[in-house]
Amino acid sequence: MPADRPTATPPPPPSPSGPPSGPSSSSGPSPSSGPSGVRSARRRRARLLVPLALLIVWLGLGGAFGSYAGRLGEVATNDRAAFLPRSAESTEAARLGADFRADNALPVIVVWESRDGAFDEARRAAAEQALRAAAALPGATGRVSPALPATDGQALQGVVQLRADLGRETGDTVRAVRELAERVPGTTVGLAGPAAILADLGGAFAGIDGLLLGVALGVVLLILLAVYRAVLLPLLVILGAVFALGVACALVYLLADHGLVTVDGQVQGLLSILVIGAATDYGLLLSARFREELHLHGDRFAAMRTAWRQSVEPITASGATVALGLLVLLLSDLTNNRALGPVGAIGIGCAVLSALTFLPAALLLAGRAAYWPARPAADGRAPVHAVWARVARLVARRPRALWVGSLVVLAALAALAPTLNAGGVPQSELFVKAQPSAAGQRLLSAHFPGGSGNPAVVIADADRAEAVTAAAAAVPGVAGVRATAAGAPGGAPLVVDGRVRLEATLTDPADGDGAIATVHRLRQAVHAVPGAEALVGGYTAQQDDTRTTAARDRRLITPVVLLCVLAVLVLLLRSLVAPVLLAASVALSYLATLGVSAVVFPHVFGFSAVDPSVPLYGYVFLVALGVDYNIFLMTRVREESLRSGTREGVLRGLTATGGVITSAGVVLAATFAALGVIPLAFLAQIAFIVAFGVLLDTLLVRSLLVPALVRDLGERVWWPARPGRTIPLSPSPSPSPSPSPSPSPSPSPSSSPEPEPEPVGEGGAER
Repeated sequence: MPADRPTATPPPPPSPSGPPSGPSSSSGPSPSSGPSGVRSARRRRARLLVPLALLIVWLGLGGAFGSYAGRLGEVATNDRAAFLPRSAESTEAARLGADFRADNALPVIVVWESRDGAFDEARRAAAEQALRAAAALPGATGRVSPALPATDGQALQGVVQLRADLGRETGDTVRAVRELAERVPGTTVGLAGPAAILADLGGAFAGIDGLLLGVALGVVLLILLAVYRAVLLPLLVILGAVFALGVACALVYLLADHGLVTVDGQVQGLLSILVIGAATDYGLLLSARFREELHLHGDRFAAMRTAWRQSVEPITASGATVALGLLVLLLSDLTNNRALGPVGAIGIGCAVLSALTFLPAALLLAGRAAYWPARPAADGRAPVHAVWARVARLVARRPRALWVGSLVVLAALAALAPTLNAGGVPQSELFVKAQPSAAGQRLLSAHFPGGSGNPAVVIADADRAEAVTAAAAAVPGVAGVRATAAGAPGGAPLVVDGRVRLEATLTDPADGDGAIATVHRLRQAVHAVPGAEALVGGYTAQQDDTRTTAARDRRLITPVVLLCVLAVLVLLLRSLVAPVLLAASVALSYLATLGVSAVVFPHVFGFSAVDPSVPLYGYVFLVALGVDYNIFLMTRVREESLRSGTREGVLRGLTATGGVITSAGVVLAATFAALGVIPLAFLAQIAFIVAFGVLLDTLLVRSLLVPALVRDLGERVWWPARPGRTIPLSPSPSPSPSPSPSPSPSPSPSSSPEPEPEPVGEGGAER
């Protein structure tokens, strides 16, 4: 037995030849009777106090904070202006432009299209009456525009100003406006503009508290029941995830309520998925190791001690990797990216805490019954999964062919990544399902200039208003320019703090490349007016600034996230070669996923482009979460390498962890896929990228590429450390990928029920 890894030796079982000689063999009270038996019983009862206390604490936390998982909507905002780039020109223009809206209004554009020719005076009068009635609604400011005809005579449009502080009542007010507009006979009605979009966003996120959470938990439960064929274990794992989510949401609610973080529906949905997925994965890793140790120990406390000690390092390292990757988003200039950073890190921290406290306590109290009906027997042998034993033998036979072939496949897919269009989602594709605001915008664009309803906004010095107006009107692609009036439309310009606000209607649709090119020309023109200090904002400018900022964020954040991952891996594995290989493998897997997305999005899902933030979110999630499975694998490989060398250790580690890591990957992919129930293109794109990328990492990178590389490199993978010589371990039962059974080990003394043994080594495979 090596001196630097001592293990306690419990009393040996009686020898077949009879009891040992000596005074200790004389007849006397049995271990279960007398003072020693009483002390042993008291010890057993005392050991239950800690898990019971932890369970009570978590039940209290769940009862106190569980409701917050459904209350984040109270402090969330879906106002897109709240998530603009902080330093962009359009953001400053929006801030200054807000001063011109004394009533803090949010416009909804009403469009009437005639079904049978040009509008007559009767229908035009009915439209005017509908607008006046809409102005009297409780949610309106009282200001409306006249019904203006289109040049083709086939349509009318009017603008109703709604209060911007309506919140969840915006949708009801927009529906009331539609009901009034539909009273105009012989017309088709469409609603467009910021208020209509905000109403549709509110409807899309209406089910995020209940529907998304229910679907995610239901999918996880079904997968766990199918994979583990146990009744109680899936419920305990999910309960731990729910408790973690409740605590995380309570903390985020507190921060958002005090204005320290900004939360919208997207961040809210991602938080739920992150916590459920991460807590489930960490719980599966711990419960799988506990079941393995129950085969090697007769006492559940000794089994949990070993399982917890061998799981705490990879779980903590995994959580640190994801949390650090998310916190790097604080370097972003996009407000929604910055919001996700601390919110997601809080969620991951709660998931780690739950997996390392609540679940061990619950499993200890349940014991072997947690795995019923397949209760693990204390037989001293770790079961071997036949499928992963065959995969390990394949890796052993042809490692170089496997890793070269895997690299070729990943590189071929990654070559398609540059074709992914991250220029921003058009308004017509903002929602996965058809939404009224998109239909209204199409109706508006069919009869009025393409940029109607979303003009470019120019804020300029009032003394230079005429020069700025003339410069803007001369820009190709600008259909017309008008100033925000102090009174009725067409009156004198409103001056606020020495500035005026101009609206430039564009000839192209506001979300198209033509409109962006026009905004570039418009900025050049008004910036050239001396003394105007002009700023250009509006929807198109915001889209362009967001795209530019997102590209800048990717260039800055991508290497920082990779450095954080490398730092955690170096500290965990105490090596340089292995961390570089693992980080490079998940980065290549991410690029391969983008390549697949570049093909699938336009040709399968019908997305012409993706949101500018999607590639960055996908990178953070896939690199941080993808490396988790390599962490789980390589910590076990290192453990096995200390006994049997690296080339044999990687086979044993792959056999031992293959089942649990694959099931964890499937669970995480399924939880992210649940984002698809929210009919928003951004979340659907994130759902596919992360779900596909996690499966690619789980089934190809972790199962074949990394094990084959480690097998081929051997001890060099741990350079500069040499773990096989520096940290020897005592031998213990381990899974073997060999098709022939190894000689049966002598019965483990730890299988004796009492007194409690100390752990005698780790190993074993996961079923």
